[in-house]
Amino acid sequence: MSDGLNTRPTASTFEVDQLMKLAWTGKIRVPHFQRGFRWGQEDVKRLFDSIVKGYPVGNLLFWVRSAPKGEVNLGNLHFPVEKMDQALWVVDGQQRIVSLANALHPKGQEDPRFSLSYDLERRQFSQSPSEESPLVIPLPTLFDLKRILSWFARYPEVVEYVEYANEINQSLRQFQVPAYQVSDADVSVLQDIFSRVNSYGKRLSRAEIFSGLTATNEDTQAGYSGSLSIELIAEKVEAERNFGRIDDDTILYCILARRGRNIARNPRPEFDEENKSTEFPGESREDAYSAGAQAIDLAVSFLQEKAGVPHFTFLPYRNLLVVLARFFAHFPEIDERDQQLLRRWFWRAAMVGPYIFKGSATGAMRTLAGKITPGDLNGSLSALLDAVQTDVRQPPGITRLKSNEGAGRIILCSWWSLKPKLWNAELTEFDEITPERLATCLVDRATASFALETVLPNRVVPVAQRPWAANRILLAPIDDEENGTLDDLILRFPRPDKEEAWQDALVSHNLSSQVRGAYEARDFKHFIQTRQELIGQNLRNFLDRMCEWDLENTPSLNRLILEDELAEDEEDREDVLF
Repeated sequence: MSDGLNTRPTASTFEVDQLMKLAWTGKIRVPHFQRGFRWGQEDVKRLFDSIVKGYPVGNLLFWVRSAPKGEVNLGNLHFPVEKMDQALWVVDGQQRIVSLANALHPKGQEDPRFSLSYDLERRQFSQSPSEESPLVIPLPTLFDLKRILSWFARYPEVVEYVEYANEINQSLRQFQVPAYQVSDADVSVLQDIFSRVNSYGKRLSRAEIFSGLTATNEDTQAGYSGSLSIELIAEKVEAERNFGRIDDDTILYCILARRGRNIARNPRPEFDEENKSTEFPGESREDAYSAGAQAIDLAVSFLQEKAGVPHFTFLPYRNLLVVLARFFAHFPEIDERDQQLLRRWFWRAAMVGPYIFKGSATGAMRTLAGKITPGDLNGSLSALLDAVQTDVRQPPGITRLKSNEGAGRIILCSWWSLKPKLWNAELTEFDEITPERLATCLVDRATASFALETVLPNRVVPVAQRPWAANRILLAPIDDEENGTLDDLILRFPRPDKEEAWQDALVSHNLSSQVRGAYEARDFKHFIQTRQELIGQNLRNFLDRMCEWDLENTPSLNRLILEDELAEDEEDREDVLF
């Protein structure tokens, strides 16, 4: 156990302007054991609101030591840096520093989490509008005096606000943030400080603890040299697959599941050379992360392209992604028949839910991951299907739609299977809601609720029917300016030459001409009841199609032929020997 610090930390203050110069030149680094960026746009907005109001925003804690040449990644900012004898490694304060560095930099504004402006008229921070507005100044402009002058030169009609804009500029640039700097400490002491500091607030996740336990001095120094981390794997999937942000703990479980059946094992010795409890003894952490990332990518591709799950917030239970990652880690290439069987297993498992297994969700992960035997594809698929064998085929109830529940997410996937369509802005064509649009809508959202709209206001709906699925619809708005009403996006019929396309669009939202007629006649009770019947029928059809309840689970014919040929070859060799 460490005896602590040999030298007491020094206390100082940094103006935000000074902090940004340090961050943008790579003098501020984030060590490997730090948790990933967790804030959403509202958190970033509150930070800036506190600064202009002069509220305290907490202390920073830096570790002063050398830093290698490499690439720094702060949120949406990525840039090469040279080796430095003295850099400031963030022990506490990463969320604040990354938020400031991105929201105040033009490049950072490309990320929706940091795309903030200041409304001079309303005197508040807001999401940056899609089109430039004279009274709504992007934060990178507001933070730079030269840019402020250029802004008001471009919009002289609002020049009376220039003095107020300068005041906000000074409030931002000159705001002082207290900080402690620790000079002589090794990584174990910093991990201890990090753990204690964060224990006073939100409890560390399993993934954060795992990253801290498996970090080394070399890893910390090389944290920005291109090495993978749980955070970077999540960012990669989000950016490349439009699948949304997978939480860190699920990423960790995927990595652990690939390496062994028992996903609940002690993580401390995971990458020790003498550790024999995994299926890949001696594998480095970097290799494990790389292989785990590949398995997760294959699993997500399967979910989106074969299983009909477009986004992480639509995934009925995240433990199923962990099992899929283990499966694709050992069987990365499977044919159409195996994909069909795997899809059948996935949706049957979603219908069963994780709670029939001992230990709930964790027990389900451990049990199902244990059914996958490396080198035995047939046996693994059969064991997975047998594990979720049940006579219960009742679809989830649709009298309540909760997007944070497995049942609600199953309903949403059945809606997605209809390929929902909306009128385009010109009312000339119906466009499908693409995975890209859905992902844009759900950036930084833990559930799919932000992609849903209420059809009827509560005042016209009986109390018992208000939570029904029939009173919600998948519209996936992108921003406030593009949010149309249900009438604008679906129910309007301005183009007689597009009647067939319009009818298809109605069906894609569990609607029909009859249901629309009840809506226009303001017979809302009939509208809700009729649409509820359509939703129920679509859900049953979707699950029957995906679960294929009464079909035989026979393996791929091609593989059976190959196995027979191998068996015949083996018999021929025996004949030669004897």
